[in-house]
Amino acid sequence: MRAMILAAGLGTRMQPLTNLVAKPALPVLGRPVIAWLLHFLRSQGVDEVAVNLHHHAASMERAISEHGPPDLPVHYFHEEEPLGTGGGLAAARSFLSQSDPFIVLAGDMLIDFDLRNLIRTHRERQALSTLLLLDDPVRKKEFGSIGLASSGQVRRIADRVDLGQESTSGLFVGLRIFSPAVFDSLPKDQAGGAFEDLTDWLGPLLSKADASIYGETLSSQDLQWTPIGTPAEYLAANLDPPAAPYLSPTPMAVPGTQVLGENRDLILGAGARLEENVQLQSCVVWENEIVPANFRATEGVFAGGRFYSSSKTSRE
Repeated sequence: MRAMILAAGLGTRMQPLTNLVAKPALPVLGRPVIAWLLHFLRSQGVDEVAVNLHHHAASMERAISEHGPPDLPVHYFHEEEPLGTGGGLAAARSFLSQSDPFIVLAGDMLIDFDLRNLIRTHRERQALSTLLLLDDPVRKKEFGSIGLASSGQVRRIADRVDLGQESTSGLFVGLRIFSPAVFDSLPKDQAGGAFEDLTDWLGPLLSKADASIYGETLSSQDLQWTPIGTPAEYLAANLDPPAAPYLSPTPMAVPGTQVLGENRDLILGAGARLEENVQLQSCVVWENEIVPANFRATEGVFAGGRFYSSSKTSRE
């Protein structure tokens, strides 16, 4: 089984942290986001992964080589310019089309659920694509939603494609399953360029009578999803990380990472040091950083020799 992690974006919503590394290379409890995803995929039976790279590509390759599962081959697809989700998949067609089905997921989240069961559902429906949705009425208003017919077929994609006959909806969490036949319908006018898989590729297919594009909605009990798209979300992921049973023995297995403070709200990366009279609350300090004496701050990240608050403004 093969998968692809989409990781070539510029990470503009995560700036200024993404001026230092690519967003999927950001450490959560000392382990890069991309490594969490690779360990999850390995636990679900995926045996080869593609990763597309552009922004701070070297930080991605380092994160994967140092923290990814050693028995999971990773193939890199470098993009001179970002190709979008659809363009990235098209560029990896020769790799992905050898797996039926193949999995695609965003590189800016942590996730855990029964992927094997979703694959079975995809095969039983003989679907061209299956989108994973979360039943979350509050967050789908913020992030947008996918509308489904009573049969489970997709009828609406956010506010961009709407064919009516919607029965229910859910929050798209960035994971989809494709059958290789989907490549037969690649938009010819987008060949080699940048485009999005949902709106530019799958969207036009929905109007066809035999469209087999489905959504599968899971509850928060069955789907653990932690978005890491903004500085505030990144900080929250570190301070309240998911259980991640696919990591052995625990998420804190990264050597040298410490959780400190009376409320366990200070994450200190391996090799990081606090000098005299430092006071930090609800903070993350990246590995090998030295926080100077008498430094005080709350709710942010110390990285690259300075402090970044979760609202993107520095304080000292």
